[in-house]
Amino acid sequence: MVLEDYFDFLAADDIRPRGTRIGIESVLYESVHNGRSPEQIAELLPVVTIEQIYASVLYYLRNRAVLDAYLANWLESGRASRDLQAHQPSPAVSRLRERIARHESRRRAS
Repeated sequence: MVLEDYFDFLAADDIRPRGTRIGIESVLYESVHNGRSPEQIAELLPVVTIEQIYASVLYYLRNRAVLDAYLANWLESGRASRDLQAHQPSPAVSRLRERIARHESRRRAS
């Protein structure tokens, strides 16, 4: 089996262990950034087999520059999304925040 056979390449920024909805970035984040072993990752992401986790790590090691950029883009995209949500919350989040504020105000008043 060729290493690439372990993955579905859906787009340049969407690589997944074959047959899963988990992005390779989830596996690599745990391995590269959090220093978790494949066995620990398998506990966190039970839908990904241990073989797929090892394949993901090997794919990373063989394509380090490309996947470092892939991970950096993924992390930046997540940061940008969190910033946007913090500064422009959805109407539902705004309503929840208003309810919490009213509840806290009433609690302090009593």
